[in-house]
Order: sequence, then C-alpha cells, then structure tokens
Amino acid sequence: MAEAMTSNEFRRIALSMPEASESAHMDHPDFRVDGKIFATLGYPDKHHGMVILPSEEQERLVRSHPSIFTPAKGAWGRSGSTSVRLDAVDESTLRRVMEIAWRKRAPKRLLKKASS
Repeated sequence: MAEAMTSNEFRRIALSMPEASESAHMDHPDFRVDGKIFATLGYPDKHHGMVILPSEEQERLVRSHPSIFTPAKGAWGRSGSTSVRLDAVDESTLRRVMEIAWRKRAPKRLLKKASS
C-alpha cells in the first residue's frame, strides 16, 4: 500500500499546478488559479483535503474509491466539492484529481498552454 499523504504533500501537489497560489478561506489554506479556489486543506478536519470537481468526475470517484473520496456536506458537495482522505490517497491519484480540479477553474488561456 502507498504511504499516506501529508498536508505538506497535498500543498506541494496543489502548488505545482500552473499559476496556482495559496491563500486562505474560512481559516483553511486554499489553492487558487486565476483567483478561483480549486482545492482546500484541513476541511472538514486535518486528515482531509478538498478538491472541486465536475459533478460527473465526483460521482465516478466516489463510486470507485468510497474510502478516499466523499462529497462535502450540503450544497458544497452538490456543486462538486469533494473531500479527500489524506491517509488513504496515493500521490498519483491525488495528482490526477488535483489536475481535474485545477482544469475546472483555470482560465482558457492556461488550459490552451497546458495542453500544448
């Protein structure tokens, strides 16, 4: 089994996305591209991160990896906010999911650059 992710590793992966920056929202570190949040650390607790995914990706991940991914509670979850258990996710899975979240929020000019 892969080693558990730490919050520092989650942060490193989030900040490796093109033009990503770290900020804070509701007392939690968050990661943004073009001013838009694509990931958060420490919500709902220090053992979780959160990524904002398209609903079809969220459904697929929750269905295929229920021990790792769960929709956030309420309207946040219905709009794609997805909790990630840091002690259950491996680096390659988190990197793929983080890229999906980043792509959901990135401006078109960055998406063009990223795919070329």
